[in-house]
Amino acid sequence: MKSSFIKVAGFTAALAAFGSPAMAEGDAAAGEKVFKKCKACHTLVEGKKKVGPSLFGVIGRAAGAVEGYKYSKALLAAGLTWDDETLAKYLTKPKALVPKTKMSFAGLKKEGDIANVIAYIKANGG
Repeated sequence: MKSSFIKVAGFTAALAAFGSPAMAEGDAAAGEKVFKKCKACHTLVEGKKKVGPSLFGVIGRAAGAVEGYKYSKALLAAGLTWDDETLAKYLTKPKALVPKTKMSFAGLKKEGDIANVIAYIKANGG
């Protein structure tokens, strides 16, 4: 019994030290190609809006916080903060995380693409 406790405690410590096993580190260079799907509506230029808000500074920001952009009521009410895990969920299927969001993008299917595009966003001001 003591051995099981030690194994669980060790695993928990490893998770705390290295993060969630579900969110692998991405490749920013590969993420640049994936970001092309985002470019029609988003930019990484601070203060520049397109159809969607700028993603500059998105990591750690509350959802719906870019001044001058008209967000959906659903996103404003969601109470989200954009971190790797939340972005990964949203990019997988936006309407599953925030029903009635304005974002019409269906989502990314490959976990690697999601990790890579998040790495690209983070490496470029996100």
